[in-house]
Amino acid sequence: MDPSPINHPAAVRHGTVGRPIAGCEVRIADDGEVLARGAMVFPGYHANEAATAEALDPDGWLHTGDLGELDADGHLRITGRKKELIITSAGKNITPTEVEFAVQRSRYVSRAVLIGDRRPYAVALITLDAEEITAWAAREALDLGLTPTTHPAVQALVEAAVTEANTTVSRPSRIRAFHVLPQDFTPEAGTLTPSLKLRRGVVAERYAREIAGLYGE
Repeated sequence: MDPSPINHPAAVRHGTVGRPIAGCEVRIADDGEVLARGAMVFPGYHANEAATAEALDPDGWLHTGDLGELDADGHLRITGRKKELIITSAGKNITPTEVEFAVQRSRYVSRAVLIGDRRPYAVALITLDAEEITAWAAREALDLGLTPTTHPAVQALVEAAVTEANTTVSRPSRIRAFHVLPQDFTPEAGTLTPSLKLRRGVVAERYAREIAGLYGE
């Protein structure tokens, strides 16, 4: 991401990365990508015209790859990455991280992964925070058995988290169905990178049957 926006001491707005510094222009492209232009933007890649043309357009705008919004006062809020953008079969653009992070606000949820590219609506694969679920079950004197993810009380916890998250996003981004996976994502399993970033393609391929079930296939 271009580092030129910054929250100044006298103009801090939580949830944003701040306003552009002097000499830097920031705007949002039609597809939601954050563009930046100014003297601090790099002139291009050394001896790589193709890569330069991909990053910088003819008007000098740097295509950061981030998705974002500018509020009425010019503060920039980053909403996701363009390469992770989901486009439904109806042509609706969805930024998956927005609703995923909303679901993950629940103490009982570890990860939420939105699915919906070239699909009619959004669904989600969800993993549990094992420690929180175990502690909650003990407080409630519940025996979750060998498959806690299918227990009705656990399903109700996740459904509540999804319902709450859906109130914070636009209609196309709302999760219509979800599946709770029996294990969390890990680097060892190949579903996370060593730096704990989600490998979306791996997750979608590995859990293709579960995803198909969410769409009634």
